[in-house]
Amino acid sequence: MSKLVIVGTVAFDAIETPFGKTDKILGGAATFIGLAASQFSVDSAAVSVVGGDFPQEYLDLLSNRNVNIDGIEIIKEGKTFFWSGKYHNDMNSRDTLATELNVLADFDPKVPEHYKDAEVVMLGNLHPMVQMSVLNQMSKKPKLVILDTMNFWMDCALEDLHKVIKKVDVITINDEEARQLTGEYSLVVAARKIHEMGPQYVVIKKGEHGALLFHDDNVFYAPALPLEEVFDPTGAGDTFAGGFAGYLASTENYSFENMKNAVIFGSNLASFCVEKFGTERMQNLTKDEIDYRLKEFKQLTQFNIELS
Repeated sequence: MSKLVIVGTVAFDAIETPFGKTDKILGGAATFIGLAASQFSVDSAAVSVVGGDFPQEYLDLLSNRNVNIDGIEIIKEGKTFFWSGKYHNDMNSRDTLATELNVLADFDPKVPEHYKDAEVVMLGNLHPMVQMSVLNQMSKKPKLVILDTMNFWMDCALEDLHKVIKKVDVITINDEEARQLTGEYSLVVAARKIHEMGPQYVVIKKGEHGALLFHDDNVFYAPALPLEEVFDPTGAGDTFAGGFAGYLASTENYSFENMKNAVIFGSNLASFCVEKFGTERMQNLTKDEIDYRLKEFKQLTQFNIELS
């Protein structure tokens, strides 16, 4: 079984959408990535930090889904990272109401010894130097390194971000971030420029409009499944990344053709994530539900046409 190292936040979120609001609930990039990756046959480990206020039941939730938590440091006298946000009516834009770094401010990631030879590393959205620290701890070069980042790091740590981008195989960012990173409006041109920065593969997420996969001159598009209800988009991008990374690690096939499948699996899992607040939907997801929705994805994109 392939090993997958996941670095990212394990956190508290408080969310408000047009459909309701929550108090502090379980969140964080590593949490969503781990829950998504747990749907595949892969030996995954989360690398993160929490405070003494973090409930044991949340750690048990990850453990019970075969996500190793040896790399989650607990600082008993500290508080867990907290983010609060309010989504607008279109559910695509949001306002950050509060960000409390707490123990994350001095986060020094420690990869468990028995995961330093992992085949796949998923670098969740964190400071680029934290991501670089994880890469530097690996005892051998991973077969695949996937990076997720955001415009915040482009604003305040661009030089460090470029150093990490140079060392990864795949980058996953949204369309706005791709344009900011390259200064190009065309996503095709933006992807080409990102290729030149280092990554062989570029995944550009477009939210409810699907995702694009670029490799050299090859392009693949995966639509997002039209949903009746979208309650909370928080964690959808991380869930996509977890499904993408988990599928690739489980198949041990890192070709462009197989990455097409990984994009579909990631999009499929992300479509469940948004149906409930926080991690609730991902906690109760069944294999039958996943398989049924994969068939819906296939029907959505498959057609026969005769060319004269």
